[in-house]
Parts: sequence; C-alpha cells; structure tokens
Amino acid sequence: MDYPSYDPQSPNTPLTEEELSSLDDLLTNLPSDGSMTLDGMDGYLTALLVGPVAIGRTADWLPAIWGGEQEPAPAPFASNQKKKRTTVLVLRHLRSIEAALSGPPDAWEPVFSVAEVPGTQGEELADATDWCMGFLAAMDLAPDAWAPLNADAEIGPGLATIAFLGGDIDAPPESGDGDDEDMDDPQVRDQLSRAATEVVLKLWARKAA
Repeated sequence: MDYPSYDPQSPNTPLTEEELSSLDDLLTNLPSDGSMTLDGMDGYLTALLVGPVAIGRTADWLPAIWGGEQEPAPAPFASNQKKKRTTVLVLRHLRSIEAALSGPPDAWEPVFSVAEVPGTQGEELADATDWCMGFLAAMDLAPDAWAPLNADAEIGPGLATIAFLGGDIDAPPESGDGDDEDMDDPQVRDQLSRAATEVVLKLWARKAA
C-alpha cells in the first residue's frame, strides 16, 4: 500500500469521540504484539511533531503504530480498506495535534488515561504511561538528533520524566534513587504525568521560533 504524505496545510478535522473510540478498539484488537494503544499513538505523533527531525516519508513512521508491516498484506488488518481508513484517521489526528499546538497553550491536550477519584467532586488523576511509551518510540527513530535535547538544561528534565514513566530509566528525575512505592501512589503518577507533558510545549515553542 502506498501511504499518502502528511500535509500540514490540509484541513483540520479532529477525530470525533466516536472515531477516537473506534480507533482505540481497532488498535487494541489488532493481532500484533507491537501495536500501540490510542494513548501511545498520541504520544508517538506528538513527539514526531515537536522533535528535532522533520516528519519524513509516511511509510517510515506510520506502520509502527500497528506493529509494522506484515505479510501477507494487508496484515495485521482484515482488509486494505480497513488499513486505508486507519491511515486516514491517524493522519487526521496528527493534523489536529499540530493545529492545537499552534494555538493558545491551553488548546492542546494529550490523550492519556484519566480516572475520576471516588468520593471527590470531579477530581481526576492522570496516567501517561502509554503516552510516554509512544513518545519514546518516536525518539528512538532518531536518537542522535534527540541526544542534545536530553542533555539540555531546560528540556532534559522533562524528557527524563517521560523516560521514567515510559520505563526507560529506573529513577524519577532529580530523585537520586528509584522509589517504586511512590509509583504505586496514583497522586505521584498523576503529578509526573502532568509534568511530562509540559516539555511538549517547550519543545514546540523552540521549533516554532
């Protein structure tokens, strides 16, 4: 299948809640061990946009979302039609992330797990684990280009938080040690999850400057 190129000038048509749910179900039920969750896909696409390397050929990065190309085609999809529809949905979501990042700082919201705390008036706790894993997968596509950002005084700590939540490093940033018990605390995971996304706006501001 020839994948269409990503066009940042294309109309911004964000996925509806129904389309997001449908895409989530499709990715979850693909017969592929390497397919991403919806959260992971969102983190992956976000990193592609804010990262130091321009988005290249769609065929070079898109198939990773569903675990890579498989034989016989259109595996892991049931049909070429379903594969094409999924591709269109992913490209639309990528475009909507870019449009949100290009707007006011509060226009962009990552897609990751949020659960309401029982007994509170709508308090929600976030868990960006899968989102961070997706972000890291995009970083792995160009590790040499990301290396200076990992060492950057402003950007590095945020990327370290993402690496910690995504399972790439054993200790939270600036902690000095790994406290596994802290990660069992939903409040701690919520704080780290929200902090992990702050670096996205810093990266985008640099790229847009």
